[in-house]
Amino acid sequence: MYQTDPPRSPQDTLPTMYDLPSEDPQEPGLPDEFHLFQPRLLDETFVPPNYPAEQVFTATDLNLYYDLRHTQWYKRPDWFAVVGVPRLYEQRELRLSYVIWQEEVSPIVVVELLSPGTENEDLGQTLRDLNQPPSKWDVYEQILRVLYYVVFDRYTDTLRAFRLEGRRYQAVESSSPRLWLDEVQLGLGLWQGSYRSVERLWLRWFDAQGNWIPTPLERAAQQIEQERLRTEQERQRAEEERQRAERLAERLRELGIDPDSL
Repeated sequence: MYQTDPPRSPQDTLPTMYDLPSEDPQEPGLPDEFHLFQPRLLDETFVPPNYPAEQVFTATDLNLYYDLRHTQWYKRPDWFAVVGVPRLYEQRELRLSYVIWQEEVSPIVVVELLSPGTENEDLGQTLRDLNQPPSKWDVYEQILRVLYYVVFDRYTDTLRAFRLEGRRYQAVESSSPRLWLDEVQLGLGLWQGSYRSVERLWLRWFDAQGNWIPTPLERAAQQIEQERLRTEQERQRAEEERQRAERLAERLRELGIDPDSL
């Protein structure tokens, strides 16, 4: 390589994050920042109104064991939710993994966030070698019978959703990037907004009225704003009452009556 005159800065010549791999070739799909933030937003807004909180379990990048005949086989969904199971394992322990033959309840929804190293498997486009574990698609569709499978490509902001119909996934056709899950009375859609100080399109849950479910931080901010509005309304009522009292006192003085003597 020939030296330029003037020399180019290291910032122009050194590899950037776009040039270097973001995944371990031996273990693709490990979390980057988006894979950390997006599942948190799904966690914080998945609040089914027809299930108590203690009967809802959500997980991110947790081993999901699905075959008793092959106890070392597992998948690690980017995010999944189960309803109708205790929030804590046996009502007392945080889960180390989700073991289907013990829990006996499959996830109702799985979300996979596409990455270059896992895209083909996430979309069911890989062939299974003999004596090798099945693909994610096959596990979710054929073994666990997950009712809803959602795939989001953050590079193209494309949301694809599949619903189990009979024994096969069928693409959910929609004119808008939204999916309604009647079983949990929630919808999943693309929301443009700032989360963790990052502005972009995010996957987020919404309610039956189409309102985005607030995060705990947003709920706290809403409560603070509501309290501020109540305080302001009370201050205004007190000020209006004071002004009415002053007008009455002035009227009494005009009539020759000392209001302080009343």
